[in-house]
Amino acid sequence: MARAGADVAITYFESKKEAQQTAQRIGRAGVTAIAIPCDVTDEASIRHAVAQAAERFGGLDILVNNAANYEVADFESITVAQWDHIFATNTRAPYLVTRAALPALRRARGRVINMGSLGGELAWVTNAHYCASKAALHHLGRVMAKALAPDIAVNTVAPGMIQLDEPPKHTARRGRADTFFARQAQRTPMQRNGAAADVVAAVMFLATAPHFITGQLVIVDGGLKLA
Repeated sequence: MARAGADVAITYFESKKEAQQTAQRIGRAGVTAIAIPCDVTDEASIRHAVAQAAERFGGLDILVNNAANYEVADFESITVAQWDHIFATNTRAPYLVTRAALPALRRARGRVINMGSLGGELAWVTNAHYCASKAALHHLGRVMAKALAPDIAVNTVAPGMIQLDEPPKHTARRGRADTFFARQAQRTPMQRNGAAADVVAAVMFLATAPHFITGQLVIVDGGLKLA
């Protein structure tokens, strides 16, 4: 987005140093970039962060609800605390952040892009709480699109198997990860796993597409859902 000319605000919870370094890298594109502390499970923290961004930039045009938690757990072992923690970040937070940003987004006839997951469309037996939270987010996006029209366009990007350049440091774990990713690539009709650039392309499309496109779920999975 910075390379496209947008000023960018990112939020962080605990990783202040890394967030500030990221903001510095974003700023090298010739735009203003700031890192704002925010606990997306806390409504007051959300309101403060959104207000800071809107004041710094004089408004908000695009909101990307990107924060999420992922956890593997057997179905029968998921605790209430685990369930609530996943939903607080993955489902409730996008609602609260969007609600806090509504005045600025309405003035700008802006856009909201929620980051969903292929897990919200498929049944992963060791991720019941995660899958349920993302399925809820996908439908929340449709509700938001209808509720916030005609002022704000709302869409969702659901990544599938995305392989980032962050291999595990431990040799044994790296070997298991390589095997897992290779197996997933073979299952995928496009015969490869996704990359960060694939997700970026989908987000940028929705960030710049006609305002008339709203309520859509864009699955970025190389056809893995069809496998």
